[in-house]
Amino acid sequence: MERPDKKAPPGRLPTSGDLRLLYAASLIVALLMAVASVGGLLYPARLYPTEELRQSFVANDVVNLAIGLPILLGSMWLARRGKLIGLLLWPGALFYVPYNYLVYTFALPLNVGFTLALVLLALSTYTTIGLVAGIDGAEVQRRLRGAVRERLAGGILAGLGIVFTLLAIGTVISHLISNTPIPGPELALQVADFIVSPAWVIGGILLWQHRPLGYVGGAGLLFQASMLFIGLIVFLLLQPLLTDAPFAPVDVVFTTILGLICFVPFGLFLRGLLSADRTEDGEKRE
Repeated sequence: MERPDKKAPPGRLPTSGDLRLLYAASLIVALLMAVASVGGLLYPARLYPTEELRQSFVANDVVNLAIGLPILLGSMWLARRGKLIGLLLWPGALFYVPYNYLVYTFALPLNVGFTLALVLLALSTYTTIGLVAGIDGAEVQRRLRGAVRERLAGGILAGLGIVFTLLAIGTVISHLISNTPIPGPELALQVADFIVSPAWVIGGILLWQHRPLGYVGGAGLLFQASMLFIGLIVFLLLQPLLTDAPFAPVDVVFTTILGLICFVPFGLFLRGLLSADRTEDGEKRE
């Protein structure tokens, strides 16, 4: 990484090294996600052999195509054009993928769908780590400090992470106390929440403390969280249309309320990012 006291030239993305390998890996992730989702929609009985699995994943395949794929390609396109907003949203779009495919990996039987999910889980995770490691946190901190609401965004992000971690633990404990088995997809979802939500807590705390890594990860984590809430709302609306699952209005309302809590700090962070991009563009023209 660049030294903290060295200012990047105007218009240059604050990164160390060449991003071509990360672009290539991200395009492979996008391609595999498209193949997995289209395959799930065309061959649901083969990839999701039980009604329970079809109720859990058919609608989610639509969400992955409608939300997961465009946010990944869109953030990459913006980063390719030299936009800071694209660079910082790109890890969040990538991190959207392992959360989703953690659930697939834990819930699916050993078949083609499981294999694709496992590859997507590994490749998107390593690509996310490589991308974050290649971003100059000190330079991002310089550009964003004072332009974003660090304490508001960090506090809400950490709070949501704690809530979802506790909900996952509470669900497992309640089933243990009642001695009732947890359906496979539901258990997989709780495992994914338990594994991924601590990243929100850590990222939120680092942003609250004005740490360079908090600025690098804050936008991406807020973006990922916001897209997950939107995706879940769309999933709950599509699920009864595509499967025999009943409509769950209480879940839709609850998810919408939690989503609104996340959308506000993300919107404010986004405004700061756009302002930083305009400032850099102005310096570049000068």
